[in-house]
Amino acid sequence: MKRGTKINLLLLALVAALAVLPLALGLGDHKEQPFTGSDGEAETAVTELDPGYEPWFSPLYEPPSGEIESALFSLQAALGAGVLAYYFGLRRGRRQGEERARARARLEDPKDRSEGESGEDTPAADSRSGAGQG
Repeated sequence: MKRGTKINLLLLALVAALAVLPLALGLGDHKEQPFTGSDGEAETAVTELDPGYEPWFSPLYEPPSGEIESALFSLQAALGAGVLAYYFGLRRGRRQGEERARARARLEDPKDRSEGESGEDTPAADSRSGAGQG
């Protein structure tokens, strides 16, 4: 098995453990709603410290149920993950393209590169200097 595959399997096992262990160990059993978000916890703490506290503003949209609120949060997380995946994929693709261009430039016939010996007319030199990008 490749080293990268082992690392991926280990990371997958760690994520699964993080999801299952709180449920298996009964963490939060002493609470009415054991796995509520931090917003609810903060609201409870503020009202305990200052019962007369009035919020400065109210939400723009209040979902009709907790399930819809959870679904909207999941949608937001999925969109964020998609944006990050696109960005990292784009960077990787660009890097691979540059590596392929350098490999092609090295394989070219030396006769074709005789006028570009100073490195100014070669495609690899243009990509390093940023010429032609924009």
